[in-house]
Amino acid sequence: MSRLVMKFGGTSVADLERIRRVGRLVAAEVAAGHQVAVVVSAMSGKTNELVAWTDGAGAAAQGLEPSDDEYDVVVASGEQVTAGLLAMTLRNMGVPARSWMGWQIPIIADDAHGRARIDDVPSENLIEAMDKGQVAVIAGFQGVTRDGRIATLGRGGSDTSAVAIAAAVKAIRCDIYTDVDGVYTTDPRIESKARKLSKISYEEMLEMASLGAKVLQTRSVELAMAKNVPVRVLSSFVEPGEAPGQGTIVCDEEEIMEKRIVSGVAYSRDEAKITLYGLPDHPGVSSAIFGALADANVNVDMIVQSHARTADTANMEFTVGKRDAARAVEIVRAAQPKIGFEDVKVNEDVAKVSVIGVGMRSHTGVAKTMFGALAEKGVNIQVISTSEIKISVLIDAAYTELAVRALHAAYGLDQL
Repeated sequence: MSRLVMKFGGTSVADLERIRRVGRLVAAEVAAGHQVAVVVSAMSGKTNELVAWTDGAGAAAQGLEPSDDEYDVVVASGEQVTAGLLAMTLRNMGVPARSWMGWQIPIIADDAHGRARIDDVPSENLIEAMDKGQVAVIAGFQGVTRDGRIATLGRGGSDTSAVAIAAAVKAIRCDIYTDVDGVYTTDPRIESKARKLSKISYEEMLEMASLGAKVLQTRSVELAMAKNVPVRVLSSFVEPGEAPGQGTIVCDEEEIMEKRIVSGVAYSRDEAKITLYGLPDHPGVSSAIFGALADANVNVDMIVQSHARTADTANMEFTVGKRDAARAVEIVRAAQPKIGFEDVKVNEDVAKVSVIGVGMRSHTGVAKTMFGALAEKGVNIQVISTSEIKISVLIDAAYTELAVRALHAAYGLDQL
């Protein structure tokens, strides 16, 4: 008998009626002959409420460490409520079920509270229960450290929990139910001609997730790729049997017969561009700047350096997330006396637009098409970065939607 992991996000379990719908979807998979494990998020809005409560408890007094471990105890409780409610609902429908907390499986994680990473998932207890025909309803987002403390996996961590469980029990697939019915060529709210993809490679999904697509959490895709776990993204707002063959399969590139040159257009408005003027143009300067940012856990994305008008000096532009912009400026200003640059400016009115596709590896002219389509619409490119399967440009935020639609049409994505 094959094992299947199903994961339901916060909007899918937002109230008791939606939890009952989840119960019907789970019961249908049990009736189809699957051994099922279900990973659940907290009910929609609950985690934000719990975080607000921890904020209300106040900050640590001067000289004391923040209580990150107790923060995790509080915020992990939302998933516990959902797991218990769904297990009760399934039992009331006549489906054998029990809830599992992260520490009961156990999902062993490191001690980076609030952003822990999964180290191991011993699956013997879970497999034994599933082999007996019992649905395992698992609280997502949480693990346990080796010294027995609850640790949460960061926002979107329930996706990672689900993929880790699927790998541990050798499931045929991990179905992630959400408020969209699959992965689209771009955001349908911007481009009405966006098309749902039947399959997308791990690499493409990883790029789309990291570039702003909110369908799956980046770490869950990384883990799925590393463990070769097929993931299906589909809507939880249907009844069993209403949409056969629905959703998008995220799988190995080799399983996709037709490799599109470009599979999708992604965008992110969560960008800030920082420009350093008059940098001394000699070895070690970049290392000093980005070393200081790395030490402060500021993630830098796009980087471009150009010669300045003054001899032996350069200008440098790089992007960070908007949340990190003020801190990044503080860090580089603190290093200004040592490095000796002239000035620093920040621009938060920018957006990153990207085209992604594994077909780029074997096709030429992808960049030409992108730059031509943007030029035709009068969109100026500020920064460019590329990888094997991605081209990203930084543009004025006001042109985001225009750029997305232009690129979607330029690559014929509305014809898929």
